[in-house]
Amino acid sequence: MIWQGRLDGEELLFHRLFQRVREAENHDLVITNDFVLHGFAVDEGVRRNKGRVGAKDAPDIIRKNMANFPVIMPDFSMLDFGNITCEDGDLEKAQTTLAENVSQVLAKGAKSMVLGGGHEVTFAHYSGIRNAFPDKKIGIINIDAHFDNRRPEDGVGASSGTGFWQIAQEENNHTLHIGIQRNSNTLKLFDTAHQLGMKYILADEIFFENLPSVYERITELIESVDVLYLTICMDVFNASIAPGVSAAAYNGLFTDAAFMHFYKHILKSEKLVGLDVAEVNPQFDIQERTARLAASLVNEWFMI
Repeated sequence: MIWQGRLDGEELLFHRLFQRVREAENHDLVITNDFVLHGFAVDEGVRRNKGRVGAKDAPDIIRKNMANFPVIMPDFSMLDFGNITCEDGDLEKAQTTLAENVSQVLAKGAKSMVLGGGHEVTFAHYSGIRNAFPDKKIGIINIDAHFDNRRPEDGVGASSGTGFWQIAQEENNHTLHIGIQRNSNTLKLFDTAHQLGMKYILADEIFFENLPSVYERITELIESVDVLYLTICMDVFNASIAPGVSAAAYNGLFTDAAFMHFYKHILKSEKLVGLDVAEVNPQFDIQERTARLAASLVNEWFMI
């Protein structure tokens, strides 16, 4: 049993997350304002992208690290629909399944949360949001060291690195990428970002004194769209706090005051309908640091 933790009492003031989670199979149980969780236990896209596989094992470990957080908001509730897996390397089928599930959740007015898995989760999660809001302008904030805007290779297909190229083909260029590393993206990927209209904030630009500029660009995106989706690739963080990822970054971000200020600014948007974390790789984690960090970032949404 994954959802278990310290039981201080059954009164509401004692509650921790595991006491408010209901494991479910029927999406008809979803009601407005619920948080709804799906695990995307898939890393076929990472394999196709020549990365370090292992992220498929992350959802349950992240759940375990979420379970003991205290409940802050009195009306908090969450439904957990378990994990989607990838059979016989059929990534596209797994992505379609997640998209269909997310669409059902959002159609009922709930909030979608997905635990990856590789960053191929982005195209699946976005597709579900698009299906639920076909006439809305969807904005995406991607906290990531990489653009993930590679063109799919012939004979390989979509991968963890192609999500934003795929999204751009659907004429969505309402994206802001925060934490981009110059040493993690070729000039071709920067050029593709410019060609596709992808806006970005370099990792080097994220420091406390520069927060007004960061806030301005985030606010500009949020105000220009109808619906907001936030995706976090854990390889954006420094390897000392996130060692268990598919591609570790020695000079990645820290969850310091500057980061938490703009991160909470995003979470406070009433337009935010979906959030996911990707690329936690338990095979390379140390003392579950990366899984714990991912769980903590998700938990921040529950406290807004």
